[in-house]
Amino acid sequence: MNAVDKLCYKVEKCYHIVGKKWMGLIIHTLMEEPKRFSEIHAFIPDLSKRVLNERMKELEDMGIVIRNVITERPVRTEYSLTKKGTELGRSLKAVEVWAEKWL
Repeated sequence: MNAVDKLCYKVEKCYHIVGKKWMGLIIHTLMEEPKRFSEIHAFIPDLSKRVLNERMKELEDMGIVIRNVITERPVRTEYSLTKKGTELGRSLKAVEVWAEKWL
């Protein structure tokens, strides 16, 4: 595989990730600070809890989101972006700027 083919493969894979329904909004939601599952769901009310759970697992598996269990009483779980996820979120910010201007 030559350099152009490798680049095309990586770009296509990136578009597959961010183009999957709800992924961009979930990443956007986590850009400011870690959030609990219910807070993410409240921010995106049209997203079912089942699909949100699936997407969070996918993002975790890709190393974009990390799940943190906080053992204080009551025990709670928060999700935050990894360095990889934060960099992706910054890239998506340009899309937000474009959407604000043109849509």
